[in-house]
Amino acid sequence: MAGLRTAEQLRAAGWTGPITLVGDEPHAPYNRPPLSKEVLAGKAGFDSLAFRPRAAVADVEWRLGTSVVRADLARQAVELSDGGSLSYSALVAATGMRPRRLRCPGPAAGRHTVRTLDDAQALREALTAPGVRVVVVGAGFIGCEVAATAVALGAAEVTVVDPLPLPMAGPLGELLGGALKRRHEQRGVRFALGCGVTGFAGEGRVTGVALADGRVLPADVVVESVGSIANTEWLDGNGLDLADGVLTDEHLRVGGRPEVVAVGDVARFPNARYDGVPRRVEHWSIPTDTAKHAARVLVAHLTGDQHGLAPFAPLPTFWSDQHDFRLQSFGAPALGREDVRVLDGDPDGDVLVGYHHHDRLIGVVALGGQQAAAAAARYRAELLRQPAPTA
Repeated sequence: MAGLRTAEQLRAAGWTGPITLVGDEPHAPYNRPPLSKEVLAGKAGFDSLAFRPRAAVADVEWRLGTSVVRADLARQAVELSDGGSLSYSALVAATGMRPRRLRCPGPAAGRHTVRTLDDAQALREALTAPGVRVVVVGAGFIGCEVAATAVALGAAEVTVVDPLPLPMAGPLGELLGGALKRRHEQRGVRFALGCGVTGFAGEGRVTGVALADGRVLPADVVVESVGSIANTEWLDGNGLDLADGVLTDEHLRVGGRPEVVAVGDVARFPNARYDGVPRRVEHWSIPTDTAKHAARVLVAHLTGDQHGLAPFAPLPTFWSDQHDFRLQSFGAPALGREDVRVLDGDPDGDVLVGYHHHDRLIGVVALGGQQAAAAAARYRAELLRQPAPTA
């Protein structure tokens, strides 16, 4: 998605030269959020997920099913997995993430992740087996969405395991984490929280998940949702900071090079709207937001007109559909977890929560139905006006 959006935005910014997109998946760019929901539930196929490229990028060259194995930024060239190479005037790093896997003893068969269409299709086949017992490791966005979908598909047991005491405690804090836990439990999801995984039981195929407290949870299917790893290995050897994604400056430029930018999940950028600390943001809106800014930066460099470029300052946005309710967020709630206030409603019903830093509202999250989500959206303009919080 980030690569496609950048190509579109390059054309919109006036670049008429050739563009080549290289991607390791055989599929054209598609929408990932439905993978843990509609695709798993059997309500959507690839045709409904694929993005329709705009007419402006009809002349873009696609290299699908091919990856970049090495970049030489000094020579301005990349080497491809098929043995070929490409030189460039400008390079966009849009390689995203891959799922982190648990390094625990035990069989690998029966263990799944959800990142690609192929992942989701394989997991759906496993989840629809009669009487299936499911253990989801990780109580973040993907883990909670998969648990909700598994319950809806009729799984006999669904248990979510996480070392933190509440689901989504990291990005949302205790108030909404507790409300989410209660809602999931009311719909049949079980939790084993505050406890890590030490191994997997079974001979040849998973039959159980061993926990640090000595319990073994029976499992026919295990879903590992324990975070992501940035796909940056192809940039090794160029003197870049790749500690957590690709470090960029305030204009998404990489390593001080005006011809190289990073976009989407893989970019670790400072947000001028907040505290200037570089962070990766794995929200659906970020590929488009970064693409717009990066395209303007590259075209300015390629044409020699670099006037009027303001620092990148997006307003992060995310949503998550689980069971029959939605989480809707605007801003940066994780930066305001020390001062959380209920703005409207009740945590056990529709609720709107505000996250504050130095008494300034920097994020809102709604939990509930459509009215709650609409209430969060009404705060968008206020959040856009907020200056960066003081240290």
